[in-house]
Amino acid sequence: MPVFKAPLRDMRFVLDDVFQAEQLWARLPALSEHVSRDVVDAILEEAAKINENLIFPLNRSGDEEGAQFNAGEVTTPKGFKEAFREYGDGGWIGLGADPRWGGAGMPKMVTVMTEEILFAANPSFALYPLLGIGAALAMAHHAGDELNERYLPKIYSGEWSGTMCLTEPHAGTDLGIIKTKAVPEADGSYSITGTKIFITGGEHDLASNIVHLVLAKLPDAPAGSKGISLFLVPKFLVNEDGSVGERNPVSAGNIEHKMGIKASATCVMNFDGAKGWLVGEINQGLAAMFVMMNYERLSMGLQGIGASEVAYQNAAQYAKDRMQGRSGTGAKQPEKAADSILVHPDVRRMLLNVRAHNEAGRCFAMYVSKYLDLAKYSEDEAEKAAAADRVALMTPVAKAFLTDKAFEACVEAQQVFGGHGFIREWGMEQLVRDTRIAQIYEGTNGVQAMDLVGRKLVRNRGAYVYEYLDEVRALIAQTQSTPELATFAKATADAVERIAEVTAWITDAAARNADEVNAAAVDFLHAFGLLTYAHMWLMMAQASVDKNDGFYQDKLVVARFFFSRMLPQLYSRVDSINAGSDVLMELQPASF
Repeated sequence: MPVFKAPLRDMRFVLDDVFQAEQLWARLPALSEHVSRDVVDAILEEAAKINENLIFPLNRSGDEEGAQFNAGEVTTPKGFKEAFREYGDGGWIGLGADPRWGGAGMPKMVTVMTEEILFAANPSFALYPLLGIGAALAMAHHAGDELNERYLPKIYSGEWSGTMCLTEPHAGTDLGIIKTKAVPEADGSYSITGTKIFITGGEHDLASNIVHLVLAKLPDAPAGSKGISLFLVPKFLVNEDGSVGERNPVSAGNIEHKMGIKASATCVMNFDGAKGWLVGEINQGLAAMFVMMNYERLSMGLQGIGASEVAYQNAAQYAKDRMQGRSGTGAKQPEKAADSILVHPDVRRMLLNVRAHNEAGRCFAMYVSKYLDLAKYSEDEAEKAAAADRVALMTPVAKAFLTDKAFEACVEAQQVFGGHGFIREWGMEQLVRDTRIAQIYEGTNGVQAMDLVGRKLVRNRGAYVYEYLDEVRALIAQTQSTPELATFAKATADAVERIAEVTAWITDAAARNADEVNAAAVDFLHAFGLLTYAHMWLMMAQASVDKNDGFYQDKLVVARFFFSRMLPQLYSRVDSINAGSDVLMELQPASF
């Protein structure tokens, strides 16, 4: 049976040693009075307890039982309903929410840690509260007070839940061609008709009401994405006193049978003249929904880190316990019939690949969270704007690079087990299956790469990228004269210059041939992602140098592994970009 312990020591290292979060909170008036290390320590300890003891034990049984569909009703696996109630009652859904709506007002730098723990414990379960948080966030930004007062407190308490309804059978990435219609009614509401697919948590038995955020078009809407509006459509209408009223004509037509996250109900949703209310402005629905989408995209990165953390913990323990063969340099455990497989360099290679990703990815998620908090809470308008730009640049990286590397990490951890990794009882095969979806939903990773290169690089001629590179150069300047860090700083500096060069190459090439953007996208995302990992490892090494504690010394060892064995992959990605798009477009369609 797999095991999981929340990596609290590493989380505190990132929060305190690397980012010195308490100093940041102290200078932000919106956070200074209620966010402290004592409060955050208590939150982390309790998050570890509820996830390790209540939610993680439901992960395997939930996968085996799955969500069940019967005549429009969905039943979640045994234990999920009780766990969801306890999770809501504990205030976890509203942890980062505005106290106005019953939340605790914690910054993203705190909730990024609790979300990782939740995803590590049980990704299927995690999706139910997190979709509600995302829906509530979009509402808080764009809905009026009347809707928010009616719905947000009950979403944050866990009494109700939420969804996002975008995709249709014929319209995935190209939302401009959706067919769902919204017809104005005399009472100010709208009649919503259409079919949505792949709706996470569209129907279930965990909450007494489900609040759907639905993209639809008015009869006179402009063509394409400029004609999309956003509507709130509850499963049950809400009475004036806030109680649940009659059933709205919205229902699940089926649930999907999936490769992984089987305990999460992925629904086909039918809206048959359902009553809904406009959220935000007419024809501005996509912008409103992207508040939620961008939140979910960082969460998908956290899903990946959580899974690869569990994979590492189990693979490392297995490698210590599994006795097979002898070390090439002589027996290390001569009193036994064989050495543990941890003596073999290739096993260590796999484990260090996973660990180096986990620790850099966790640091990167905190880095993005810091800028999310600055964009939200800073009182300096220039700082807010710069932070928002950094978030825009890093969101597709947080979603796509973290989940690509996490899937690779889960596969490598599975490989450490050999044949046992393919067997159900060890838990590795479920981690691989569950993590695969993180590369697909909330915008596939190829689409994320296109967003990074097309919108965040080419459209502004690399300005976002160059601003980030200047930040990394500043860290290099701080560290290059420290003997223990000089090699790391030099490797990071070389990577910065290659990214600067290829950014200019893509900008110029795209002006000549639009296909160069798409052709370069995934390779650039991975090259850029590796640079962000170098940045994170340089910061973590800087925070660890001159400290005798074994924890910090281990950080420096893993940093050396990253810079010598993983960062060089950046250069092959750049070489692929420089090869151009012609070789991709040369083969004629009939030849495929």
